[in-house]
Amino acid sequence: MRYISTRGEAPVLGFEQVLLAGLARDGGLYVPEAWPRLSAEEIRGLRGLPYAELVTRIAAAFVEGEIEESVLRALVAEAYEGFEHAAVAPLKQLGPALWLMELFHGPTLAFKDYPLQVVGRLFDRVLTARGGHVTIVGATSGDTGSAAIEGCRGRASIDVFILHPEGRVSEVQRRQMTTVQEPNVHNLAIAGSFDDCQDMVKALFKDQAFRDEASLSAVNSINWARIMVQVAYYFHAALALGAPERPVAFSVPTGNFGNVFAGYVAMQMGLPIAKLIVGSNRNDILTRFFESGAMTIETVEPSLSPSMDIQVSSNFERLLFELLGRDGAAVSRTLEGFRDSGRFSLEPALLQEALKVFQAHRCSDEESLAEVARAHRETGEVIEPHSAIGLAAARAAQESLEVPVVALATAHPAKFPDAVERAIGRRPALPARAADLYEREERVTRLPNELAAVRAHIRERLRVPGAA
Repeated sequence: MRYISTRGEAPVLGFEQVLLAGLARDGGLYVPEAWPRLSAEEIRGLRGLPYAELVTRIAAAFVEGEIEESVLRALVAEAYEGFEHAAVAPLKQLGPALWLMELFHGPTLAFKDYPLQVVGRLFDRVLTARGGHVTIVGATSGDTGSAAIEGCRGRASIDVFILHPEGRVSEVQRRQMTTVQEPNVHNLAIAGSFDDCQDMVKALFKDQAFRDEASLSAVNSINWARIMVQVAYYFHAALALGAPERPVAFSVPTGNFGNVFAGYVAMQMGLPIAKLIVGSNRNDILTRFFESGAMTIETVEPSLSPSMDIQVSSNFERLLFELLGRDGAAVSRTLEGFRDSGRFSLEPALLQEALKVFQAHRCSDEESLAEVARAHRETGEVIEPHSAIGLAAARAAQESLEVPVVALATAHPAKFPDAVERAIGRRPALPARAADLYEREERVTRLPNELAAVRAHIRERLRVPGAA
């Protein structure tokens, strides 16, 4: 399997190189040179597999020629050993054609554990074999950071620096990052928004001298390996509900577009997905795009679903690449104009192509709280605001769809206890493994929203052999 950049000017790489590179040298994101396809018979052959084996079979198509399937199988099995539900990603029926897939049974109680427990081990294997070391730099709106830290903590071949917007993540999200004491973990609280943090990470990668000096890599969803592993849970749910004979729709609470793009990849592989429904909060740049064809940056507004408080969705670039006929130069022109003006528009015909796959729905804070209350009242399930947006978007889409709709529950309710308590009148408890979270010592560095300050802080703490 070979990988190309969405901007068309970076070298074509193999999987291991893409894993270690994260962002392409031309500023683009890596995608497969061609999508692997599974026949209906091959998809049927995946039915009934344990979750870890399903991940192995799906991921094998993307690492072919570089990582033996037996090695991948052992790595993936180890990654999911500590998940607290036997099904790993259980499905719960909430209505005649409405399902909830719980993606919060990993160590940090959010969906990002599902890819990052695998990705951390992939890094370790590749770097150990090469005798290498990387410095991972990532931006988080709440959940990526803790999942990345959990996947990389204590690993001799990795140092990890996670930037989060100070005061704009929940206390549980913050503490899951800042209470990790391993010396290879560094938490940076930035005076700004998630988009500021994300821009800073991209700027560090664009600084080629610093990128080489620090051996920079990434574990957030700009790294293809993240997307690759997430594809499996779309197959997991669809197979349980009758695929490939029966199409299924998915509703995904979406900020950076990586989670829902994994569903798009599943479609390219042959999984019969009727529709991918994008759920937005008040920071609704994606919903506005699917309504109008215009993507326009507005001010990031804090909400009760902080992991979705994003105005620039990095992974949308991968979809744009597909919509523009895989023309890297066209992607570059479009995104350069977007950065300069804060806006771009797709031609109506291209928007219609996108709408064959996607539709979108926005929820205010009040509507997401109402959905938390409704789910609890009607089904007894306790969900949090991000999952509620996915569920509300699923209910809205059911009016036009005649297939089962699976809403993705992306975080444990105890990660957002204040909002849940407002909605249902009681505070969800943390699982036993995190019961003492509020008592653990925190370790965090506060920095201004300045690239030079962040770069200097990282440089001072580099452990890369021979670094300046």
